[in-house]
Amino acid sequence: MKKLFLAGLVLGLMSCQQQKMGFVDNIELMDKYQEKIDVEAKFKVKAEALTKKRDSISQAFQLEAQAFQAKAQTMNQQKAQEEYGLIQQKGQFIGQQLQREDQLLQSQGQIEMDTIVSKVKKVIKDYGKSNGYSYILGGGDGGSVLYGTEANDLTDEIVKLLNEAYKK
Repeated sequence: MKKLFLAGLVLGLMSCQQQKMGFVDNIELMDKYQEKIDVEAKFKVKAEALTKKRDSISQAFQLEAQAFQAKAQTMNQQKAQEEYGLIQQKGQFIGQQLQREDQLLQSQGQIEMDTIVSKVKKVIKDYGKSNGYSYILGGGDGGSVLYGTEANDLTDEIVKLLNEAYKK
């Protein structure tokens, strides 16, 4: 019975030793992944263009409102109130339209980033399977690896694979 227990213990220890583990620093990986960098740059350009459009439309609307104020002084009160109501409606419409464009841009950006994250997860999974890893853990801020030796850090290898695949 004692021999059977020792044999089981040895087999258990050997099976534990055979499990291959590694980790990836999620923050570093995403910071070095060229597709993610390119997507961020693309959306930064789009956001800047939207900001310029918003500023231009706001400036034009302010000029229109100022012109109305000057014109309203020569109008009777009822007519001035009617036109003021129309200008308010126009301002609300413009604000809503710009808000919709901003939300659409944010939504598109989130969809692209979610696609990138899914792609990264798949590459890590495939890498783990093809290289005999039992586990590949995520590290970095908010990750589950509090410490890992450099020998178990797969970040650079995964970044290299992702960037090579992206170049193709």
